[in-house]
Amino acid sequence: MSFVGKIAGQIRKMSTGGYPSLPKVLEVLRTFAPETLAEPWDNVGLLVEPARPKPVSAVLLTNDLTEEVLQEAVKSRTDLVVSYHPPLFEPLKRITQASWKERIVATCLERGIAVYSPHTAWDSVRGGVNDYLGKFLSEKYDKGEPIVPNKDRPDCGAGRIYQALEDDGMSVSEIIAKLKLHISTPDQKIPVALVHPLTHKVKSVALCAGSGWSVLKGQKAELFITGEMSHHSILDANHSGSSVLLTNHSNSERMFLPTAKAYLESHLEEVSVKISSVDRDPLSLDTI
Repeated sequence: MSFVGKIAGQIRKMSTGGYPSLPKVLEVLRTFAPETLAEPWDNVGLLVEPARPKPVSAVLLTNDLTEEVLQEAVKSRTDLVVSYHPPLFEPLKRITQASWKERIVATCLERGIAVYSPHTAWDSVRGGVNDYLGKFLSEKYDKGEPIVPNKDRPDCGAGRIYQALEDDGMSVSEIIAKLKLHISTPDQKIPVALVHPLTHKVKSVALCAGSGWSVLKGQKAELFITGEMSHHSILDANHSGSSVLLTNHSNSERMFLPTAKAYLESHLEEVSVKISSVDRDPLSLDTI
C-alpha cells in the first residue's frame, strides 16, 4: 500500500472511531456462511439498511427480532441486529405503525439500525446450526452428513444424518437426556413419539433444526430430531419406523448463538457483540 493509501486508511479509522463499516461486518458474516448456501425459498442477507452509513460498534444476536428485542437493541445503542430468522419474509405493502413487523422496520430505519438474517445459510454450513444441534452425538456417532447436499458445496446442505460408530450408539433414553442438556432444557419434558423402547440402541439419527419434516421425510433413520412437526407428519414418521423427538422450534436453533458470537468477536475484536437477553421461544410449559 502506498504512503497516501496508508494515511487515508488512518484518517478513515480515526473518523469511524476504529470501528468497521457495515460492509466489512457483512463480509465477515458471509465468509462464515455465504448466502448462496441458503435455500432458494429463503429471504437471507441484509434486510434493513439505514440511509446514512455509519461504523458498526455494537452487534446484537437474536433468534427472532421481536419488538422486545428491538427495544433492547435501541437501549444498547446497537448498530446491527443479526436475526437468525428473517423478520421480513413476505413483502410489506406499506411501513406504518399498524403491525409489529412494520413498526420494527420503521424503528430500525429511524434509529439507524441495520438488520441481517443468515437463516438457512447458517443451517447449511459446516460448523453451523445443524452441526451444533447434533454435536451431543459426537462420541458415539460419525460427524453426520447433509441429508440434502448443497449442489456447489456438497459438504454443506440441509439437515444431518448420523450413523453409529463401532458400537450400537446410544439408547433412546440417553439421547433424550443428552439432547435436553444440550439445548439447556434439562428439567423440562420434551414431546416424544416413540416406536422404540427407551432401552433401544439407536443406530441412525436424522435431524433438522427448526421445522424439519420437509427435509426428514423419507429418511431411513431410527430417530428424528427437529423443532416441530405436524400431527400427521409424526404419524407418518412412526409408521415408517422412526421415533421422533421435538424441542420447540427455536430451541433447536438458539443455542448456536454463542458460537456465532465467538466467531464475530474473533474477527471483529473492536466490536461489542451481545446475545439478546429477552429473545425466547414463544411456547413454554404452562404454569397452571
